[in-house]
Amino acid sequence: MLSLLFIIFFFWIFGKMIGFAFRASWGIMKIMFTLVFLPLILFGLLIRGLVYIALPVLLVVGLYSLIKHVQDEV
Repeated sequence: MLSLLFIIFFFWIFGKMIGFAFRASWGIMKIMFTLVFLPLILFGLLIRGLVYIALPVLLVVGLYSLIKHVQDEV
């Protein structure tokens, strides 16, 4: 009986910890993509001469962030 209780509590507590870890890593990944990967990708496209791809991507991301910012203000 004690072993069954231990197993239940074990999976309950560590299940919550795993859920928290997934939420935290998702937040960190969003920040890393926004601040590191996207500018590097756009700069790489610019250096390789693919401005016709980099400019629309930059405009779409800029408009999305502007709309998201305006929605957060309201």
